[in-house]
Amino acid sequence: METAPAYTAVSARHTLSRPPMPSSQPPPQEKPKFSRALREYVGRTFSEPQIPGVDSKTMQEKLKSIINQAAALDEMDTRDWNSYPLPQEFISREMEDSSRNGAQDATMTNTNGSHLPVRNSRLTPPVSHTKKRKSPDTDMTGSDKETTPPWKKKTGMNGLGDRITGMSKTQEKKQKKAEIMRLNAMDVDPAVLEKRRQRFNNVTPDASPYISSRDESPTPSGPIVGTCQTLEKNYFRLTAPPAAHTVRPLPILEKALDLVRKKWKKEHSYSYACDQMKSLRQDLTVQHIKNQFTVKVYELHARIALEMADLGEYNQCQTQLRALYKSNMGGNPEEFVAYRILYFIYTSNRTGVNDVLADLTTADKQKPAVRHALQVRSALVSGNYHKFFRLYEDAPFMGPYLLDMFIHRERLAAMAAICKTYKPDVSLQFLTQELAFHGEEGSEEGDAEAGDRQCLEFISQYGADYLVDRKENGVRVMTGKAGALFENARAAAFRSVDIKGQI
Repeated sequence: METAPAYTAVSARHTLSRPPMPSSQPPPQEKPKFSRALREYVGRTFSEPQIPGVDSKTMQEKLKSIINQAAALDEMDTRDWNSYPLPQEFISREMEDSSRNGAQDATMTNTNGSHLPVRNSRLTPPVSHTKKRKSPDTDMTGSDKETTPPWKKKTGMNGLGDRITGMSKTQEKKQKKAEIMRLNAMDVDPAVLEKRRQRFNNVTPDASPYISSRDESPTPSGPIVGTCQTLEKNYFRLTAPPAAHTVRPLPILEKALDLVRKKWKKEHSYSYACDQMKSLRQDLTVQHIKNQFTVKVYELHARIALEMADLGEYNQCQTQLRALYKSNMGGNPEEFVAYRILYFIYTSNRTGVNDVLADLTTADKQKPAVRHALQVRSALVSGNYHKFFRLYEDAPFMGPYLLDMFIHRERLAAMAAICKTYKPDVSLQFLTQELAFHGEEGSEEGDAEAGDRQCLEFISQYGADYLVDRKENGVRVMTGKAGALFENARAAAFRSVDIKGQI
């Protein structure tokens, strides 16, 4: 019996040659074949008179771009090269456009420069009122000596100076070249321009029969006097002065306002009411009507928007009412000044509150609605949540609608303070009274039971329902263990303040 070898036989290699590697270079492309018409076009390009200031290299680049464009569009053989404009014609047209734009820029520069202030018989730049920090490296004694900042001393490409100024050396060269072409375009031979016009055959001695869209909207010489007799009209944003037959005069607007008020009380459709009120405001604006009726329109729209919590529309009306009240147009400034204070409290806008306080007179501060709003501010600033919730229950006019927008976060702040003060627990009835929970309107339960249920929902909303303990003497809330929960919730509520439509 033969023994199997302990190795595997391998055939010997008889050659050292390697298989040919595939070439990485792409196969040579066939040169495009120019038609006879295209060759004649190229010949005319260099036989026609050249444009002064344009070198042959620019001509060749323009010709190359035209041919490449035709090849990309597969129009090498179909394009009519006999009538196609020559490259110098395209260059001449570009130079004319550049010259025209340059002239307009120069006109604007001269116009703006004519308003520079004159001081000591020399033109000086306007003084900037922005306070800037002076560099400690600046030598004030050598102000007449011209110095170069360190970040401009680098001469390489894409240096710090180029990145700050936003212009590299290549861009500077292109800008200089464009300027040279613009200046040369001013000296183009008129005969060359006339020959180009004849080739294009687009010289029209008569004026164009088409009227520009700008001429379709004549500049109004004064306020529009409307003639429309329709009571209801949808709101459309204007992009041009409206026609008189689309604008309602004052007597029609008064009837339209009464109609909107009646439909709002009956149907309570906010989409309809808001659309009609915006249309009323637009008709008043285009007719420059500012009187007591204008105040009525803006006040009604502000109340409707406030009832529906549409702060965007409300603040547009509030802004206009502030200007109308300053003009002594009548209305109810006491009511809307109070709303303005409450709104700034809601948005945590201390600057806005301070501006309102600066405008108030001693007589204004004694008015009930304004005094109530100021007391709300004082209670929140001092952290007196007990007084704040009592003021919440006695808010005049439509103040509760604004207070409802931030009552939740103030309850969180009050709950965080109660958890720090009352330990280890408090009764649920105490929290219900202190945080002004009265239940939802129209509830079949009693006020106390509905308030307690609403308070429990408020506590459970932040994961503290396990801290509610039912004992023999009533329901108790373990405030000693709930402090961290409500403190974090309070901080999160005051970080996210909705400032939609802020004035």
